[in-house]
Amino acid sequence: MNNASLQERKVNAIARGQGNMAPVYVDRALNAEIWDVEGNRHIDFGAGIAVVNTGHNHPKVKAAVQAQLERFTHTCVMVSPYESAVALAEKLNAAAPGNTPKKSIFVTTGAEAVENCVKIARAYTGRPGIIAFNGGFHGRTNMTMGLTGKVNPYKIGFGPFPSDIYHIPYPNEYLGITEEQALADLQMRFTCDIEPSRVAAIIIEPVQGEGGFYMASASFLQKLRKLCDDHGILLILDEIQAGFARTGTMFCHEQAGIEADLMTAAKGIAGGFPIAAVVGKAEIMDAPIPGGLGGTYGGSPVGCAAGLAVFDVIEEEKLCDRANQVGARFVEHLKGLQAEYPQIIGDVRNAGAMIAVEFVHDGDVTKPYPELAKGLSAKAAENGLVLLSCGIRGNVIRFLPALTIEMEIIDEGMEIFKRIFKELV
Repeated sequence: MNNASLQERKVNAIARGQGNMAPVYVDRALNAEIWDVEGNRHIDFGAGIAVVNTGHNHPKVKAAVQAQLERFTHTCVMVSPYESAVALAEKLNAAAPGNTPKKSIFVTTGAEAVENCVKIARAYTGRPGIIAFNGGFHGRTNMTMGLTGKVNPYKIGFGPFPSDIYHIPYPNEYLGITEEQALADLQMRFTCDIEPSRVAAIIIEPVQGEGGFYMASASFLQKLRKLCDDHGILLILDEIQAGFARTGTMFCHEQAGIEADLMTAAKGIAGGFPIAAVVGKAEIMDAPIPGGLGGTYGGSPVGCAAGLAVFDVIEEEKLCDRANQVGARFVEHLKGLQAEYPQIIGDVRNAGAMIAVEFVHDGDVTKPYPELAKGLSAKAAENGLVLLSCGIRGNVIRFLPALTIEMEIIDEGMEIFKRIFKELV
C-alpha cells in the first residue's frame, strides 16, 4: 500500500467534489507531525484546519476518549442524556464572553451550528433577514452556502439559495475597504433591500478563515454591536475557526470587549472528534419550542468527553498565551522573508496562531498571485510540509499549527517553506 495506489482507489470510490489537497495518506500522527503510509514524516501546519489545537493524539484527550469508549458510545442526548453533555455545556456557557446568562445546544458540524443560529435568531425576533459579509465562509449546506460570500468552489452549480440573505463588504485595511465603507454599505442595504426591522441577525467571522485571515478590528465589532442594539438585530459571531484559544483568547471577539447574542463553536472544540455547538444568551436560546432544535448525533458522548479534556488542556498548558508565542515565531520568519521579497509578499498578518502571508505581483495589492500560493501548497506536500491556501483571491497561505507545536518544529517547517518559496519565485 502506498500513496499513489490509495489516491487511485480514492478517485474511483469518492466523488470528485470531495477532493484532497495532496495524495498523502496518513498512517499516524503525534502533536504537530504526521507520518504517511510510506513512512514519510510531514510537519503539520494545518492542524486539520484548526481542529487539533491541542495537537494530534494529545494524551489527555486520548485518555478521556478511551475511558468513554469503555462505557458507551451513543444513546442520543435527546433520548437518554448524560452528565458529560451537561458539563460541557456549562463550560461553554462560562467561557463565552459577556455576563449575560448563557445556554448551549450541541450539533455535529460547524455548518449545523450556523444553520441553528439562523433558526434561533428567526424564532426569537420573528424576522426573516440575515446579513453576512463578502468573503465569509459559513459552511456547505444550502443555508450556509447562501451566507458564504465566496462563489468558487463553494457555490458553483448549487443554486438557488435561500432568500432574505444580504452581503456587505468586510472591512479590510489591506484591500482598501474601510470600516466606514462597510457600515455605509450596510446602511444602503437598509435603504435599498431590507428595512432593519425585518433583519433577524448579522453574522460575522472575527477573523475570516477561508476568506484569507482578514481581521475585523475591535472598533468595527463594537460599532456593529451598537448598530444591532439600536435596531433590535441579533449579532452572531462565527468562532468556528477562530475559537478555542486559537487567537490568544478562548474566543476571538473577547478581545473587542463585546458580547455576542449567539456564537458558533466547532473545529477546535474536541481535539478532532466531531461535535459543534451554539452558545448564546439564555433568553434567545430558549426561543425555539422543545424539539425544534437537535440532531441524532449532536452532543456525542465521545465528543463531549474529548471536549471536556480540551478545556482542561487549554487551561493547564496555557494555550491562549501559547497561541501568541506561536504566532510571533511564525511572523518573525515571514517578516524576514518579506524583507527579502517585498515585491512578492504583500502582507503578513496574524491573530495569535492564525497566521497568513499574501502574495502579489510587483508589490501591487491589486495584482494577486494565486499561482504561487497553489504552487507552494503542492510543493510543500512533496517536501514533508502540510500547508493550506485560502483567500477570496486564492493568493494567501494560512498557517494553523497546533498550539502545542514545539518551537523547533516551527523553525524546521519554516525553513522548508522558505526553501520551496525561493525555488518557485
